Amino acid sequence: MKKSAFFPHSFIAFLALFTLSIGLQSCEQPTEEVEIEVVEEIVPEFDLEAAKAEIEEANKNFAALVAAGDSVGLANSYTVDAQFMNSGAPAVKGRAAIQSAMSGIVQSGITAVDIRLEEVYGTEALLAEVGELTLYVGDDAVAEEKYIVLWKKEDGRWKLFRDIFNSNTPTE
Repeated sequence: MKKSAFFPHSFIAFLALFTLSIGLQSCEQPTEEVEIEVVEEIVPEFDLEAAKAEIEEANKNFAALVAAGDSVGLANSYTVDAQFMNSGAPAVKGRAAIQSAMSGIVQSGITAVDIRLEEVYGTEALLAEVGELTLYVGDDAVAEEKYIVLWKKEDGRWKLFRDIFNSNTPTE
């Protein structure tokens, strides 16, 4: 029996037409509409003015701790990973070292600090504060300084993360 060369071509043509007709039928069937609900998480917008008020309150507390000579309370105003960079001294890291530095400041006779916040900017993750301060021994102003503090939230409160200040008096 002789095989026809027509058979393979006709089979392929049949298969192509069959596939095309199935494809066209599926296009005619209505598609099911799916409703997608978009849920937006409502995140409160960061309120810089409220954060600034919290920093002002933290500064008042810091000044009260200086007046009380409370080096432990002062150290607890800093984050656990804080750095304190006092004028004329190496930077110290961590609360224990900061507590020691604060103890030295208290023992030097500093009895009060007047902190004057000039500006605060940043985000909910980190704030920068720029200002000036005056250090007192009794009623006498002994230092006029400028500072920058970076604040970071720890345990739900703004705490000093980086603290650097230096004198406004020119060096001799």
